[in-house]
Amino acid sequence: MVKHQPLQVYERQLCLSCITGIYGCRWKRYQRSHDDTTKWELLWSLILLFTFCLLLVWFYFWWEAHNDYNEFNWFLYNRSGEWSDGTVPILATTAAGFTYIAFLMVLALCHVALGQQLNLHWLHKIGVAAALFTTIVGVISVNQTWGQEWDIIPISLQATGPFLHIGALAAVTALSWIVAGQVARTEKTMFQVVVVLLYLSALLGLYVVPLYITSPCIMDPTTLKQRPDVIGHQGAPMLAPENTLWSFQRALQMNVTGFEADVAISVDGVPFLMHDRTLRRTTDVEKVFPDRQMEDASFFNWTDLQQLNAGQWFLKEDPFWTVNNLSPREKDLIANQTVCSLEQLLKMAFYHNSTMVFRLRRPPPEHPRYHSWVNDTLQAVQQSGVPQSLVMWTPDEHRAQVRQLAPGLIQTSVEKRSPQFLHQYGISRLLLRYNQASPQEIRNFSQSNINLTLYTINEPWLYSVLWCSGVSSVSSEASHILKKVPYPIWLMRPDEYCLMWVSVDLISFAVVIGIFIFQNYHMIRYLMSGMRSYNPEQIMLSAAVGRSSRDLNVMKEKLIFSEVGNGVGSADELYTDNGYDYYTNQGISQ
Repeated sequence: MVKHQPLQVYERQLCLSCITGIYGCRWKRYQRSHDDTTKWELLWSLILLFTFCLLLVWFYFWWEAHNDYNEFNWFLYNRSGEWSDGTVPILATTAAGFTYIAFLMVLALCHVALGQQLNLHWLHKIGVAAALFTTIVGVISVNQTWGQEWDIIPISLQATGPFLHIGALAAVTALSWIVAGQVARTEKTMFQVVVVLLYLSALLGLYVVPLYITSPCIMDPTTLKQRPDVIGHQGAPMLAPENTLWSFQRALQMNVTGFEADVAISVDGVPFLMHDRTLRRTTDVEKVFPDRQMEDASFFNWTDLQQLNAGQWFLKEDPFWTVNNLSPREKDLIANQTVCSLEQLLKMAFYHNSTMVFRLRRPPPEHPRYHSWVNDTLQAVQQSGVPQSLVMWTPDEHRAQVRQLAPGLIQTSVEKRSPQFLHQYGISRLLLRYNQASPQEIRNFSQSNINLTLYTINEPWLYSVLWCSGVSSVSSEASHILKKVPYPIWLMRPDEYCLMWVSVDLISFAVVIGIFIFQNYHMIRYLMSGMRSYNPEQIMLSAAVGRSSRDLNVMKEKLIFSEVGNGVGSADELYTDNGYDYYTNQGISQ
């Protein structure tokens, strides 16, 4: 006779097979293991976690940098000489990489929750390494070419911080299920203590994070100042070709209160609107003057400039993906736009009683108007008939001379100075990039009667933050978007925010405590019952409520053979008592 052996009948575990198969290509049951993860695989798990965190910051950066995509594309144009939307491939690869790494993180957490050994497949390791390398290269490249844009992260947190805190707290609270399961599963007391302490430290840290969250939108609504004026930067360049008359007319239709333009001086002394050093990007100079396409725009005379078309490039390049929304009439108007002179724009501003601010670019030293550029500009201002009180003068050169010749001009500085310095030199306005003034500095300038204009503001969330900060006006390329913001996106009283903060923390704490009690209920019951003698496998098996059937089977096998070894009963009896099905081999006679 051959002694029979009990054989366990396994059920199918399709979900577990998919998790371990996708993560480590371990599709078969015999390929999986409940053993501790090796140190090498733990290292790769840490690399995966670091890559996920880095990609999360990188993804958030590009999401919030949407306000400055046009600025980024212009930087690329200056380097390559060709205009293209460089944000499209960056956003596509970032979204794909983040999705892939986040998916691997979810699979890794599932492994931990199910007690499976982590074993990342080598193809995934290559993918993680590639994602990490490309992200690091991207961070270094942005830091070298567009370093000022990193300020968008702390600025955006003024708008998103309170809500990101709630999201992070919800995620960490959800992780308590996995942490509690690990504590219940392990038999090492020291490991349990370390895991619980690390988790509680992270949780308590999140509970007190709101102490360090500051936002100008957490304020008393009764102290909110009036809506900041919107100045059309280059007109409405998302709806029409920049620095053309039609662009400024479109800006007027979006209720702007003023214009901002870039001004150069032609070889015959006519100030005209042009942002770039050359005419290649925004005119058809390659077609009209092919031999002069790389020449500085200021070396053209006004007669030559009037021959150029300044609108067809907009229809061809579609820099803001808005051409398809234009009517046939608008496309015809755009196709016939020409280079605009400063005098033409000033007359439009005079007619609509709009303020005018322009950035005047001094011509090269070999230019015939190198020394008379200020006088040429002042002459254009006087010939337009516009009141001087509508014109903001920004060049620092010859400011004293300008004040004598045109005392009514609004003296404006484009460099950050103290209020005392500005008052000393008769400067009453500041024109700065939005990252150059903190909410406290904005309040200080306002209290010192210095009108502050910040550029370039295209996103409603940024406009709302600056509105709550008390800024008087902003310069925008997206006046049609800001027109739809009649009130800050969100505004919350300090006491309301405190109530929300405390409520969320209490709910999170209650959920965590409930999960730990639920996961460890049977272990706590055994310990509280005062048992004089108990088997560790019994406690671990009782604490395994809600776990996978494979975990239960493993624990039952440990318990059964432990009790058999202690003489409690036969294997047949124990298998029957624990609900196991088994096959009995019949005796075989020779």
